[in-house]
Amino acid sequence: MSKGESIARRALSPFTSLLLFLQAALLVTGGAVRLTGSGLGCPTWPQCTPGSYTPVPHQAEGQLHAWIEFGNRLLTFALFFAAIATIIAVYRSHRRDLRFLAVTQLLGILAQGVLGGITVLTKLNPLAVASHFILSIFLIAAATSLQSRRKHPHVRTSSSHVAISQYSILHILLSFVVIAVGTLVTGSGPHAGDIQAPRLHLNIQHIAYIHGGLVAVLLLITIAFYLHHDHRYETRRWLAIFFILAMAQGAIGYIQYIKGVPELLVGTHLLGSSLVWIAAWRVRLSIVRKPA
Repeated sequence: MSKGESIARRALSPFTSLLLFLQAALLVTGGAVRLTGSGLGCPTWPQCTPGSYTPVPHQAEGQLHAWIEFGNRLLTFALFFAAIATIIAVYRSHRRDLRFLAVTQLLGILAQGVLGGITVLTKLNPLAVASHFILSIFLIAAATSLQSRRKHPHVRTSSSHVAISQYSILHILLSFVVIAVGTLVTGSGPHAGDIQAPRLHLNIQHIAYIHGGLVAVLLLITIAFYLHHDHRYETRRWLAIFFILAMAQGAIGYIQYIKGVPELLVGTHLLGSSLVWIAAWRVRLSIVRKPA
């Protein structure tokens, strides 16, 4: 192994970890933009205001809202450079098994920029906001896969036990559905990102009950999955982590509902959703991948 390749392989760990952290941070800071009513702090795209890519003094939208929204846009640039650095490290370390994942990060970040622009230009249409969030979920999953395989190549496994395979598929699909339904709750709720932003015409109480019911089912499936004896220690460990995070997330969701969805709890719930999703994806990876 050449010196350059050795350095590149050592760089994979910090770069992939940074990429995963920034992907999750983008989701959380995007929530902060919405919760502070700063969604149209920069009312146009790709510029912040007509004629300027940065906030300008005395703009109608207010300096604080403008800088909060602009800060979220800047984070996308940080993600872009982290993705470029990761791609370079992957190619220089000759990790062919990571090339596709690394490139999809870059393509996904570019797509996020476009979706962000659509979200602004449609005045925070809740479906555009939800699609922005869902793309983040996919990118977090890919970044989790990249980070988990940074040290050693992994190969795909095929579970010989049908029940384990079914549990695994059901667990990750239901985890995704819970998050997707959560975006409908958000799209029907009071935190639109701007007072003029449109809302989904759904009964928020009903959709919240559906969301909570799906969480309860997911927790039961997690328990059943954990108690099944035919899987590796790593799977049990990540199931335990997932269960703890999901319980905490459920408690936060219940408290925020009965308290009238205060901003701080909603922001904490957003952070929890990213952590729960990472744990869910690690459960899935522990079933379908193993070190080569």
